Amino acid sequence: MTATADLWPLFPDHIKQLQTRAERLFKRENLDLLAIHSGQQKRWFLDDMNYPFRANPHFKAWCPETQLPNAWVILKPNTRPTLVLLSSPDFWHTTASLEGAPWLEEFHVEHISSPEAIEKLLPYDKKNAAYLGEHIEVAKALGFENINPDPVLHFFHYHRLFKTDYEIACLTQANHIAAEGHVAAADAFFNGESEFDCLLKYMAATRQGQNEVPYNHIIGQNENASVLHHWMPDKKVSGSLKSMLVDAGAEVCGYAADISRTWSKQHNEYEELIAALDQITLALIDKMKPGVEFPSLHQLAHEQIANVLFAFGFVSCSPEQMIEDGITTVFLPHGLGHPLGLQVHDVGAAQADERGTPIAPPSGHLTLKTTRTVEPRQVYTIEPGIYFIEPLLQKLANSRNKHLINWRRVDEFKPFGGVRVEDNIVVYRERNDNLTRQTALDAYVKKVTRLA
Repeated sequence: MTATADLWPLFPDHIKQLQTRAERLFKRENLDLLAIHSGQQKRWFLDDMNYPFRANPHFKAWCPETQLPNAWVILKPNTRPTLVLLSSPDFWHTTASLEGAPWLEEFHVEHISSPEAIEKLLPYDKKNAAYLGEHIEVAKALGFENINPDPVLHFFHYHRLFKTDYEIACLTQANHIAAEGHVAAADAFFNGESEFDCLLKYMAATRQGQNEVPYNHIIGQNENASVLHHWMPDKKVSGSLKSMLVDAGAEVCGYAADISRTWSKQHNEYEELIAALDQITLALIDKMKPGVEFPSLHQLAHEQIANVLFAFGFVSCSPEQMIEDGITTVFLPHGLGHPLGLQVHDVGAAQADERGTPIAPPSGHLTLKTTRTVEPRQVYTIEPGIYFIEPLLQKLANSRNKHLINWRRVDEFKPFGGVRVEDNIVVYRERNDNLTRQTALDAYVKKVTRLA
């Protein structure tokens, strides 16, 4: 769970706000009960071992302990939420201890001796009840007909982007923990250690293993920094170290940090490219305000990237032509950012309203999954990048625009892989809070780079 005591005074109001949302939903959808299933263990194919447990994010919204398989949150109108816990003896596995947990005071707690015993706590007539969870076979066996109904999911997904004070505190703590990992990984890189060794240093600093974090750590050195999801860290260093891109987070009570930083082994032009991306990140964050449509920020990112591509001599045409011809998408193929919360790519990013009306991405930018209008108390990542990705460059080399590219300059930078700088931002009505720049990582970056 990795939480500090100052979270718990905020938790009662968090539950109160979730209940207020649920009451609206009960009336709107004529529901008498919501059964939110944490999930259950999944077994490897033809084996007696289980995959790491991942709790249903709808369950995590209510319960800060994420390692509770076969648990439930039961919601009824005008009633205190019920937390149902499996309490059967198990000498094979370690189970989470909730003894003395202060947040339990917000629940009526029931204990069941077997997963099947949940049936005794549910109504026989489930006409006006709904199941939220992954295990459809469980829901059907219990007699639910309303299983993950779209109106319920759309409602919760839409409102989940608006964070309570408790949620923001969790995200803040997650950023501080992840920052310690980034500093440790960078130290290992500057000491000449491999991707795998940098990963070990990251985990040692955060005290969170690979199965406890919101996504697999991405640590790519040299050319591997061009692989957007490089999840197979090399255990040895081959050749001289030039660069390292780290995209890694941490988790507190189910809430994610998602931070990226890029490092240059030497003070050189590549470090200047990192500095340019850092300034773009900060400039885009400054433009992110309530009422701004996220696609417009994405478009602005491509304008800024085009300016850098021209300034560094990678592309010879105007920034306007780069964007019109899709050249910038070769160097920045992913979206500018995404909502952050209970999931690292939090849901509801493309909903116009609580009914789930979709907002399509702009033409030519289909990889942008975040299309909502920015509003107060939402949390986003901002993560522009410039990459030298071989398959995309090959496609560009075979296009009608190949003469616009300075291939000698591109070849000079290909051994470095690419650059990404990513911060986690809370949007308020009058200001933005950059959770990432409020950590030890910011001082470390300025210490070891030309950003000082």
